[in-house]
Amino acid sequence: MEKIIELIGYHEWMKGFPVITQLRPHLTEQAYLDLVSLAVKQENYRIKLLYKDEKAVSYIGYQPMITLYYGKFIWVSDLVTVEAHRSQGFGERLLSHVEEEARGEGFGGIALSSNLQRKEAHRFYEEKMGFEKASFSFKKNF
Repeated sequence: MEKIIELIGYHEWMKGFPVITQLRPHLTEQAYLDLVSLAVKQENYRIKLLYKDEKAVSYIGYQPMITLYYGKFIWVSDLVTVEAHRSQGFGERLLSHVEEEARGEGFGGIALSSNLQRKEAHRFYEEKMGFEKASFSFKKNF
């Protein structure tokens, strides 16, 4: 049986930690909690987990945004499925769930960025989910 649950508060956010570390292995529990807390307060970041038979298998973290380029849209910051459960449609169902919710709330689309070497993820976004490449993403650390 599958279900999708929104995680609210520190205790629930920790339920997503074992899943998100498959995408963000550099995060410690404390760093994860600190960043999620800040993102929730400042960016309206939301987390949903997809459970299969009471086991968390897929994580999505996203927030609403407004830019002159995209208009009113949802930015997906994090999407990952536990390695043992990949290619079984869990990420597709979770992303589709957020898309349906966004449409119902009047958003005009969903955007995300994906690391250059994640070819399987790119294929998933383009072929399964109907995304198109819109731009390059650049960053500068300091």
